[in-house]
Formats: sequence, C-alpha cells, structure tokens
Amino acid sequence: MKKNIFLGEHFLLGSDEAVELYEVYAAPQPIVDYHNHLSPRDVAENRTFANITEAWLEGDHYKWRAMRQHGVAEEYCTGNASPEEKFIAWATTVPHTLLNPLYHWTHLELRRYFGIHTLLSPDTARDIYQETSAALRQADHRAQALLIRMNVQMIGTTDDPTDDLIAHRQAAEKKSSIAMLPTFRPDKAYAVFDPPAYQAYLRKLAAAAGVTITHFDDLIHALKKRIEFFDTHGCRASDHGLRYLHFDETTLRDAPGIFDAVIQGRIPTVAEADQLTAAVLYNVCRLYHAHDWTQQFHLGAIRNTNSRAFKMIGADAGFDSIGAYSQASGLAAFLDQLDASDQLAQTILYNLNPADNEVFATMVGNFCDGSRPGKIQWGSAWWFNDQLDGMTRQLRTLSQMGLLSHFVGMVTDSRSFLSFSRHEYFRRLLCNWVADEMNAGKLPDDTALVGEMIQRICYSNAKNYFRL
Repeated sequence: MKKNIFLGEHFLLGSDEAVELYEVYAAPQPIVDYHNHLSPRDVAENRTFANITEAWLEGDHYKWRAMRQHGVAEEYCTGNASPEEKFIAWATTVPHTLLNPLYHWTHLELRRYFGIHTLLSPDTARDIYQETSAALRQADHRAQALLIRMNVQMIGTTDDPTDDLIAHRQAAEKKSSIAMLPTFRPDKAYAVFDPPAYQAYLRKLAAAAGVTITHFDDLIHALKKRIEFFDTHGCRASDHGLRYLHFDETTLRDAPGIFDAVIQGRIPTVAEADQLTAAVLYNVCRLYHAHDWTQQFHLGAIRNTNSRAFKMIGADAGFDSIGAYSQASGLAAFLDQLDASDQLAQTILYNLNPADNEVFATMVGNFCDGSRPGKIQWGSAWWFNDQLDGMTRQLRTLSQMGLLSHFVGMVTDSRSFLSFSRHEYFRRLLCNWVADEMNAGKLPDDTALVGEMIQRICYSNAKNYFRL
C-alpha cells in the first residue's frame, strides 16, 4: 500500500485487509444512532441552519472546552459574540488540536458534509464560514438532509419524562426515512440536593402525568404513567446519567421517608440521596422490563466541577471530567436485585473512567441469561474515551472478556447534526484493528467470516437489539 495521507481514501486503514473490511462490510451499513442529544424539534421541523456556527458550535461543549484551553474568552464560546466571531475563534483553536480527535472530526465533517478539503485555520476561516453557511441555507443541508446524507436510519433522542413528545409525533406522521424514537431520561426525578428545584420539578411531572405527588408511591405512579405515554410514542429505551449505581438491604425500606423529608425542604445526605435514587431506579427498571425496553446507564462523570462557571452558564458546558468512583459492588447489587425476580431488562452500561474497563466488561457477563444474544452490553467508549486509543482499548477488552460479535456498536452521544462522521471514524478504526489481528495470525484469513462480524457490529446488532 502507498503511504497514507491525511484523511485520504485509506485514512486509519493500514492494510489491504483493513481496506476490504471497511469498504465491503462497514461503510455501506446504515447508521443506528441509538443515543444522542439532538433536538427533536429541529428534526421534526427540518431546521434550516442560518450559519455553520448554529450547526457546529451551538451546544458543543467539546469545542468550547478546547477553545477555553487555547485562551479564548467565554464571550466566543457561550457568550454574545456574533456567529462569525465565534466561528473564527474556533478556527484559531483548530490548529492547536493536532493529535486530539477534534482535529480529525473537524476536517471529516468539513469533507463529508460540505466537500471542503481545505484545512481550517485563521487564514481560511472566513471563506469556510461563508461557504458552509451558504450551503446550510439550502434544502439539501437542512437537518433531515444532513442525516440522510450520512445514511442514518434511526436516532434515539434523550427526553425528560415531562416532554410532550409533540416533535416525535410530528416526525412520525411525516413518515420520514429516518426513525426518531424518544428515550426516557428521568434524572431529574431523583435530583434531590436542591429541594426547591426538586419540588418544582415534581409539580411539573405531576401535571404531565395528571396525578398528585405527595408521597414516594405517587412519584413512582407518575413515572409509570409517563413510561406508558412514551411507550405509545415508540420509545424503546431509557437512559440515566449517574455517578454510580447503588443498592443495599435498606434501600426500599428507607426511600419513602427520605422522599417525605426532601419534599418538606430538608437537604438529604449523600447516603440518603443514594438510597432514594436507587429506589426510584429499581421501580422504573421493573417497568422498563415490562415494556421490553433497553435501559442505559452512563456512569462515572463528575459534573459541574467549576462552581463559578456553573452559576454563569449552567450545566453541560464543558466543565465535567472523569470521576474516580467505586463502581463494582453497587452495580452488581443493583443488577442482581432486578435479576432475582427476573425483571432485569436489556441493559447497556457505559463507564467514563477507563480504569473501570475490565469491571464493566466482566460485569455484563454476570447477568446474561441465554434469553437473547448480548442481553447485557458494555456500551461504546464514552465521552472522553471516544478517541482512537479509548475506542481501541474498549474493543480489545470486550473481545477478550466477552463476545465482540454481539456488540451493539457506536453512538455519537452528540448535540450536533454534523457529528455522524464519528461512525465512520469508529468503523475505520474497528476494521483496521481487526485486520491487524488477522495479519498477526490471531484470526483466520477469511474476510467473509470476519466481515460478517464487522457488519453486525456496525449495524445489524443494534438494529435487532432495538427491534427496528
């Protein structure tokens, strides 16, 4: 093979076998992006983006974080600078992201969505801003067209239990080629450290469910009503963002009293909050099982670490990092409590701390019961791990401690309609790593056999897992 060039035809593909696996078995597969944070309204209304900043920098805390590290003022990240000024500020940062995945993602997105092969820099920023913004105002670059361009078959959005799901209903009525399914995300139902905010949320939840919430059982009943509502709108999954999972013999006994104290205004201790969270989750997870949903748990982030920034900007703004929490015993106890009554739904576990890779890779095997392939999954390398080394480590560990052939593959976990080239990034990396194993004699020299596994990981495993 010739020497690879930056983002060339054989980008990340270091052998003829890797090229064949990618071109024949990976690249043609549709995308099932079962976990992301896209705006359902933008999809349903087929949003036209006025400029590249709206499509690229709006809500992208990955980019904001890099910009701050480069010394860019907050005005150009989340502040009141003009869209063009914000884009130019990002362009000044990009040359300094060399060897960070942002450099690859930035230029993959410019190429795949706009056909621009020019490197983004301060010198090229204004021209690229004008060209991409003009393209985004055209019909073939509206929100749905951007998804169709990347062969997206399904997106799983992330939605609060109080959401009316009007956008999902509108999208379904239009019978688009892209299925947009809601995902039930009840994190606010156990966010108890700010009692006034929690009480306000409970009022909103009660109104959405058409009930009154004064006791713990009322909360579970309200969530049950919303789960039923989500189910009628095609929901197949839930998602939960937690530091860790917890369960012990006092959880179900103590939770109602803790709930009563919180709604009366008392701030709970960390241990009490853990008990209440676990009790809520235990009850809703049994409901997920009854509806044949998949439950997802994203574990291990330490969030909103910069209190000054949190007060100024709010959550999800790029001030979170990897947390060092003990995961194994609480996770095992929680899953076992559900499995003991045969009410453990399909489950995907994501860890943010790579030190927990082996814990999660082995944990999933404890609760597979032979009822279906890959019932309990270790999810794709998440957040700070969705880069070349992190994804490779996840694939290698999963292959050695589980069954890689049943892996449900990559998700964007993104708020951007321009992020779907990350699936290409993953697929190229996957094919190259597997081809290296073939060339080392660790796999048979049989591209049809190995290629079938590639195709399953890239598409059909997720398609089957989510009953598409």
